[in-house]
Amino acid sequence: MKQPFEKIVAEHGPTVLRVCRAVLGPQDAEDAWSETFLSAMRAWPDLPDDADVEAWLVTIAHRKAVDVHRAAKRRPLPVGDLPETPAAPDHPAEDSGLWAAVRLLPPKQRQVVAYHYLVGLPYAEVAQILGGTVEAARRAAADGIRTLRKHYPPYGDEGEAP
Repeated sequence: MKQPFEKIVAEHGPTVLRVCRAVLGPQDAEDAWSETFLSAMRAWPDLPDDADVEAWLVTIAHRKAVDVHRAAKRRPLPVGDLPETPAAPDHPAEDSGLWAAVRLLPPKQRQVVAYHYLVGLPYAEVAQILGGTVEAARRAAADGIRTLRKHYPPYGDEGEAP
């Protein structure tokens, strides 16, 4: 028979908090700890009686930590002063030919580069949007980036890619 969930929190809470602090640092650890136990509470009724509860909770905590890292990557970063005159939405500012180089990519490569690198979507979502496989999306992105590095002036014949 399973223990009440409150006892699980009391018994394993400190371990989960240590994991969250080790992976995320003190700022985000408590939020990840809370999210871990909220998820665990929802899944608790379906957990087999012979499951390793501590390992199960640590796995959930790890996934919550990954979610926090992913969310942090998607947050906007502060920038310096903005240009005085913004570009029109349908005519992005020419950035030393970057937009022209992107426009020259084949449609599939251009779309994958935009969805993955500009929007930040994972390849699985890009593949779902474009109606292909994850492998095809990765290949199109790699080909598109290689073409941009080859033809975009900062990396083309004059210089090396970072």
